[in-house]
Amino acid sequence: MPDANAYIMNLMKSIIIACFVCCAMILSSCGQSTPTNNSNTTPMDTSNQKPNNPYYSHTDTTKLTLSDATWKSILPTELYEVSRHKDTERAFAGKLWNFEGIGTYYCAACGFPLFRSDAKFASTCGWPSFFEILHKNSVEYQPDNSYSMNRTEVLCGRCGGHLGHLFDDGPAPTHKRYCMNSVALDFEPDKKEVTVNEQQHDTITLGGGCYWCVEAVYEKLKGVISVESGFSGGTTKNPTYKEVCEGTTHHAEVVQIIFDNTITNLDEIFKVFFTVHNPTEVNRQGHDVGTQYRSVIFYRNHEQQVAALSIIKALNDAKVYDKPIVTAVEKFTEFYKAENYHQNYFENNKNEPYCRMVIQPKVEKFEKAFKDRIK
Repeated sequence: MPDANAYIMNLMKSIIIACFVCCAMILSSCGQSTPTNNSNTTPMDTSNQKPNNPYYSHTDTTKLTLSDATWKSILPTELYEVSRHKDTERAFAGKLWNFEGIGTYYCAACGFPLFRSDAKFASTCGWPSFFEILHKNSVEYQPDNSYSMNRTEVLCGRCGGHLGHLFDDGPAPTHKRYCMNSVALDFEPDKKEVTVNEQQHDTITLGGGCYWCVEAVYEKLKGVISVESGFSGGTTKNPTYKEVCEGTTHHAEVVQIIFDNTITNLDEIFKVFFTVHNPTEVNRQGHDVGTQYRSVIFYRNHEQQVAALSIIKALNDAKVYDKPIVTAVEKFTEFYKAENYHQNYFENNKNEPYCRMVIQPKVEKFEKAFKDRIK
């Protein structure tokens, strides 16, 4: 910690300036099948299709419209029949129906990201099943009344290829079952995480109202390595977003920040924190009301505890706010990552009303106050 007087004066100058700058059917429910002879223990090998498919991309979001002749020339026969002619593989035959790898599932025809492995669940239907999609634009839907059944067909959001069907018999929190064809999916495992160098990297967990807002700000700060939205400070293990919103878990919405302390530090992390949210409001931030929106710092060690208490005292002594700061400083116990669709929410949903009216102003306030510290 720096000299106490210099530390407080430096914090006060920065804070004061910043504060004022402004988704049970029968086995045949997915359709008629073309028999396959696949093992169900390893992921689908799609290496035979990618080199011959110039349209395969994990990042291109442009709608892909190709002629049937082109699709036939670039896709393996089985995938072509499923994706373009709405065929269905035999139940319990696809390689991915009971696969448990950790990673991302993509459209095997065009490479568009569809599902994360943590949304996959063990289903007895015989096809890979997921309870939620990766992003709201990952898939499209259309009615399917074939085979005398009323179903919802699921199509790739980029190429319009047939993936499977959607049913309302899945697990919480969505109660949806995206029943997909293995051959229509391409799985890629997560890259092995790089070991965190504890001499240079540090972690802090903060609650400042809706985690979408706080996450959006810290993702832009130089030195921040990662930001995850989740829950801390409650009594329920592995809570869902719905449970936390009901106010019975006692968890707060938080962001877990990993940062490189050779580029940024606790002082700056806290300066940003007290700039982009109101630490004087009890169990609320604006129109977001409830204990899950409380202002709180979860410290991991003595240094974090002292730094948090010091800046709160300095701000209160200088009467930077009209009311006393109510931010709680509590010992960190556990962090539970929120559902995937909550991660990177602002960047993925910028046109949503909440993002435009609530999050965007906070981001702009940060960008003005810390213009020299933006990535």
